[in-house]
Amino acid sequence: MNEKDEKIAALAAACRDLEGRLREMEGYYRSLLAISPEIVYRLDEEGRIVHISPAVAKLGYDPEELIGKPFEDIVHPEDRIKSRSQFVERRIGERRTKNLEIRLISKGRESYPYEIKSMIFSLSTRGQWDVPDSDITRPDKRFIGTQGVASDITARKVTEAALHISEELNAKLLDAIPDFVVRTDMEGNIEFINDIGLAMSGYERREVIGANMLSFVAPQDRDRAARNYLLMSERKLGPVEYQLVMKNGVQVQFDVNGDVLRDEQGVPYGLVFVCRNIMEKKKEREDRSRLEAQLIQARKMEAIGTLAGGIAHDFNNLLMGIQGYVSLILMDMKKDHPHYEKLKAVENHVQSGADLTMQLLGFARGGRYEMKPTDLNELIQKTAVMFGRTKKEITIRERYQKDLSPVDVDRGQIEQVLLNLFLNAAQAMPGGGDILLETENVRIDDSYVAPYEIKLGPYVRLSVIDNGLGMDEATRQRIFDPFFTTKEMGRGTGLGLASVYGIIKGHGGFINVDSEKGRGSAFHIYLPASDRAVVPEEVASPRIEAGQETILLVDDEKTIVEVTREMLAEMGYRVLVAHSGPEAIGIYEAQRETIDLVILDMIMPGMGGGEVYDRLKEIDPAVRVILSSGYSMEGMAKGIMGRGVQAFLQKPFRLEQLSMKVREALK
Repeated sequence: MNEKDEKIAALAAACRDLEGRLREMEGYYRSLLAISPEIVYRLDEEGRIVHISPAVAKLGYDPEELIGKPFEDIVHPEDRIKSRSQFVERRIGERRTKNLEIRLISKGRESYPYEIKSMIFSLSTRGQWDVPDSDITRPDKRFIGTQGVASDITARKVTEAALHISEELNAKLLDAIPDFVVRTDMEGNIEFINDIGLAMSGYERREVIGANMLSFVAPQDRDRAARNYLLMSERKLGPVEYQLVMKNGVQVQFDVNGDVLRDEQGVPYGLVFVCRNIMEKKKEREDRSRLEAQLIQARKMEAIGTLAGGIAHDFNNLLMGIQGYVSLILMDMKKDHPHYEKLKAVENHVQSGADLTMQLLGFARGGRYEMKPTDLNELIQKTAVMFGRTKKEITIRERYQKDLSPVDVDRGQIEQVLLNLFLNAAQAMPGGGDILLETENVRIDDSYVAPYEIKLGPYVRLSVIDNGLGMDEATRQRIFDPFFTTKEMGRGTGLGLASVYGIIKGHGGFINVDSEKGRGSAFHIYLPASDRAVVPEEVASPRIEAGQETILLVDDEKTIVEVTREMLAEMGYRVLVAHSGPEAIGIYEAQRETIDLVILDMIMPGMGGGEVYDRLKEIDPAVRVILSSGYSMEGMAKGIMGRGVQAFLQKPFRLEQLSMKVREALK
């Protein structure tokens, strides 16, 4: 072998060795790309994907399916202009490596945040490859594409968002804290003060930042404050009382708490102080005690109200049986019958019992709530005239606002409230006196919300003011307690003002009472104003109207079912009976085409009237229903009525009332 052949053989061996090393390096780099969590890609001069690493699988793509496609295909549409701008910068020779945040979209069209780092590739006119970021502005260089790395920054974005929220929350919390908050360095120089601190002290921020905390402590407390300051590196401070000097020179007593701020290594880098005005703290304690007392009172009234309501419900069911059978007997009895007057007396006694239960129901906030937009002025005038006829020794003076807003009320319940307040005023003036009645549109501000737990907005205020005996504070605190009375034994039940409280509370209102022994009393009632027009009150016809429709009667009380069925039958109606909610639903499903009306008891075991009504509405959206009850829990009757019930029938009811409600519902 000659020398030339030897050189050729050596060159071939070197090439084979180089090729082997290249394959080895290629395998090494492919292995690195396979395990790298970052997406490594290369684009040609038109921005098409020449190569992309397996990490793109996290977006749901196979690397091979993206080869030859524009990189923009996997960029969120809103970020493509940003991505394109970076590519153009590279193409025109911008050599700086920039980090670009864009969103890449997965195969399932979900977007994820990524950070892109890209570099250029160029080829010399001699056909030689150049390293990334080489200078392609030289005449012997040609742009042939870019290479980039895309890093998933989802976790970082979540962390940044959480940090931003945390910082924003901390800033808002510091501004919302009703205390003077100051942060200083270890020498006591102020670095931060919250807005409340500036408002309390009267200083501007530029006057405080950089000043020493001790310079704002009153001279008589400064030495003690300095000693405590030195000890704070070992323990927390406070609460310690100091006099702090405001900008106007006034010294104000504060409770001061302090603590050390430390870095991650535990090295102190600053101090934080929270200063609370002691007068504010005292006021807060008083407010808290007052609110706790009101809460205890409200819970007590609620518990007794539940008991009273349950008693009234059961008693009304008993009265319903008596009233129903008396009505049936009187229906066919002539007035000259020897027992006619006795039965009318029984009916009157039933009404007296019903009136008593109405007081219990009013206190329990579960009475006859047929809410209608009402002119309170007209209702007060009517009730005052009726009361005035029986109390000639009382002078009633009236002062009503002319453009008074309507209120949504049960007129019968509010009449009961007025009569109880008038009677209470009259009893406080045994020798006669004056009652002043006032109405006014008002808007409730924040000072009323805390103690009464009511909504802000427009209200109508009704005031009943007398010049009678008045009350001491101990009596005033108990006047709304059920069965509490200042009258002698046998002269009162003690339910009057308790029912006033319950009725007004049930209407979403509240009561204020001002009184002083020997100087009279003033009851101020607040009722939410209504934006609905006043509906004139209709006078019910006392006659009994017959009918031939089919009525489904639903009640779990056997006596109620029997007497009501007889009353309906006497008026000519065909009556179907269900003793429970599920039974009523079954009957209605089977005979809905023939049933014209449902009389539905509200309180039943298992499935109550509200649920039964909703199920009937699902079967037939046009179902006609009269809701009947001897007791309704607060808000329940109103809630069911608001869902489309035609009428409400309070037990015990007379034959005439039943007749009127049935015809009203069947219109």
